[in-house]
Amino acid sequence: MKHVRHFTPSLFLSLVHICLVQANYAPYFFDNGARSTNGNMALLSLSEDTPVGTHVYTLNGTDPEGDPVTYDLTYEAGSRRYFSVDKNLGNVTLIEELDREKEDEIEVIVSISDGLSTVSEKVRILVMDANDESPEFINTPYIVEVPENTPSSSSIFKIEAIDKDTGSGGSITYFLQNIHANKFTIDRHSGVLRIKTGVTLDYEKSRTHFVVVVAKDGGGKLRGDNKVFSATTTVTINVEDVQDTPPMFIGTPYYGYVYEDTLAGSEVLTVVALDGDRGKPNSIHYCIVNGSEGSFEINNITGAISVIKSPNQLKKEVYELKVKASEISQEGDTSEHIFAMVTIRVVDLNNHPPTFYGENGPQNRFELTMYEHPPEGEILRGLKITVNDSDQGANAKFNLRLVGRGGIFRVVPQTVLNEAQVTIIVENSAAIDYESFKVLTFKLLAIEVNTPEKFSSTADIVIRLLDTNDNVPKFSSDYYIARIPENSPGGSNVVAVTATDPDSGLWGEIKYSIYGTGADLFLIHPSTGIIYTQPWAVLDAEVNSKYNFYVKAEDTDGKYSLAEVFITVLDVNDHSPEFNENIQEKTMIIGSPVKIEAIDQDAEEPNNIVDYSIMQADPANVFDIDQSTGEIKLKSYIRSLDIIHNITKNKDCIWSLVVQAKDRGSPSFSTTAVLKIDITEETLHKGPMAAFLMQTKDNPMKALGVLAGVMGIMVLITIMISTAMFWRNKRSNKVMPVRRIIKKRQMPPSRTIRMEWLKFKRPSNAAEKFVVEEDTKSLHNENSNNNSQVVPVPPTAPLPPPPPAPAPRGDAPGWRVPTVSGSLTPKHIIKPPKKKGHSSTHNALVSELKMRFEKRNAAFGEPHI
Repeated sequence: MKHVRHFTPSLFLSLVHICLVQANYAPYFFDNGARSTNGNMALLSLSEDTPVGTHVYTLNGTDPEGDPVTYDLTYEAGSRRYFSVDKNLGNVTLIEELDREKEDEIEVIVSISDGLSTVSEKVRILVMDANDESPEFINTPYIVEVPENTPSSSSIFKIEAIDKDTGSGGSITYFLQNIHANKFTIDRHSGVLRIKTGVTLDYEKSRTHFVVVVAKDGGGKLRGDNKVFSATTTVTINVEDVQDTPPMFIGTPYYGYVYEDTLAGSEVLTVVALDGDRGKPNSIHYCIVNGSEGSFEINNITGAISVIKSPNQLKKEVYELKVKASEISQEGDTSEHIFAMVTIRVVDLNNHPPTFYGENGPQNRFELTMYEHPPEGEILRGLKITVNDSDQGANAKFNLRLVGRGGIFRVVPQTVLNEAQVTIIVENSAAIDYESFKVLTFKLLAIEVNTPEKFSSTADIVIRLLDTNDNVPKFSSDYYIARIPENSPGGSNVVAVTATDPDSGLWGEIKYSIYGTGADLFLIHPSTGIIYTQPWAVLDAEVNSKYNFYVKAEDTDGKYSLAEVFITVLDVNDHSPEFNENIQEKTMIIGSPVKIEAIDQDAEEPNNIVDYSIMQADPANVFDIDQSTGEIKLKSYIRSLDIIHNITKNKDCIWSLVVQAKDRGSPSFSTTAVLKIDITEETLHKGPMAAFLMQTKDNPMKALGVLAGVMGIMVLITIMISTAMFWRNKRSNKVMPVRRIIKKRQMPPSRTIRMEWLKFKRPSNAAEKFVVEEDTKSLHNENSNNNSQVVPVPPTAPLPPPPPAPAPRGDAPGWRVPTVSGSLTPKHIIKPPKKKGHSSTHNALVSELKMRFEKRNAAFGEPHI
């Protein structure tokens, strides 16, 4: 300012001159046409639901000199900024949410500038309504008091709600939820709440009603969509009581009791009545209308009923009183009333418990003696019991029951009124057992049924039992198993049987006896039950090792039971092995064993198992023996007679062996025997005849018998054929050729010769040249050394001799050379003594047969063995 004051006039004039020379015109806005979005925003209106960020207008103007212009928006101090503008383009954007209900006009200063001059204008922007407000109830909460006698269709309350929106969005209509479930209606325009037509309110049934009212606006646009808003509120309607209901008794029905010790003037019971109008109840007045008969009175205010006489003066057991309850209004008038019946019983006092009586008065113990197992249903007549209760009515009713072991006895009667004779009946005869219980003890209990005191009393019942013979002796086992050695002497104990009889006295004494086919060698002690052998008895396991019989236990009354006894006689090693007599001489072919056999007559293993051994041999180291089977073989290196001749100078090749047979018993027994073995070498050609000859070397009589039998069969066949030819020729009277006869007449099957006892086979080893199968019915041992003659079946037709068969396998069945077998010959068979010269004859026969077979082998080209 100080500088301005010092400006010279010449300077000021210079400035004015410059301004006039360079004059500048201010910019201006274009006019804002109708519904135009370009100009100065003078006629702009926006809906309040316009989204923030929306481009709502474009400021537009110009400068007369054509200079570029800029735009700006400003607000008055304290005003909210709703818009922003692009200074160069003039684009106006909404930056704050609009709310018509808070501000329906917005003042904005718009300006345009060319850099030198600025033109500003104040414009008003109108905010248009959108339906964004919900109705609101005013003056809530709504509580309405309505007397219960208000007529139907009456208006009881006016509900009011407002909506800040304009137009249809600000218009409100009313309605009720659950319109069919409540007793009220509402005017949809005014909001007046009324009672439904034909409906009345009742305080006694429902004192409060809750009505839900809905206020809904008319709807309108909001952000492009049509929206309808609503609000709800609850109206509480309290029904006021009005005197329109009579009184009522509570706690009915009424029962009272007067006991024998009740004093006169005592209260019996109290009746209670209430005014039916609970909101403003009146007081109640009580009185007895009838039924008292001067014995009872009632308090007019409290309703207490009292007896005015002593119980012994009351003539009836039951009194029926009619009581009246009346309402007294505030003015003192009697209006409504009601009646109730009161039943009063005069009852006896329960002061006597049940009591048991015997023949001589009160008694609490009763005793009886009886035999066990009485018949079921029998009455114990020895018990004289009476029970009594001196009270009256229900106080004299009680139950009877027995306390103790259940199911044995039953008491009759089970329910008693005042007095009864007590009867005890047998229910389970089997349980009344002297062996189980000598004395049975019970409690007889009498207890009241329907009294609160439950008085009771008891009496002891003692029953002493007497024994009867009701049990059978019973063995400790159904069978007894015993073992005794066969060498036990006579009178040895075998086993002790035990039986018991629980009966007492003589009925419990038991006597034992035995019987049965196996009891001959045994005795039993009649009292102790010990079984022993007869003094003369000799047990032999080889004769009989099993005995069984029955043992009987019997009481003095004849009741008995049985058990079975099984006795096994144990074998003792009391027999020595015994050799077969035929083992004294054996013929051994080199390469084949001979067998000895000894039999031990003991009954069981290992006493009868025999082991064999060579005790002495001359020379030694020539023979081996199988310990189990008794087969004697030459040592493996001895394969010919030449080797034997090198060992000994004895050219006869007959050696003696001392063999032993020893059993496996304890102690062990043994037997020795001298065995002579004649060793020969197999030189004959294999065939059935050679085998047969070797087989019968030691028994020439058998060979003669077989030869005689064959000859006899041939003679018989010849005779039969001749006879048949004779009779045929005699019938035909002419001689037919033999060929034709044989061709026309076939031999019947029944006439075929049966020579199964003689079969020719090739043996599997060198020792068997002939195999003869003998009839098993006519032979007694495997050694084939029997002297019994074979009786052949008479043949009916001859058979051609079979061709030589190939040697069968080693396991093929057939008769062996008799020296191989070790079976024993019965002892009664006496072996004939061996004659001198027999060996030389035998050797000559073998040598001749050997020469013939060698010639035959040479003819057929077979190798010599």
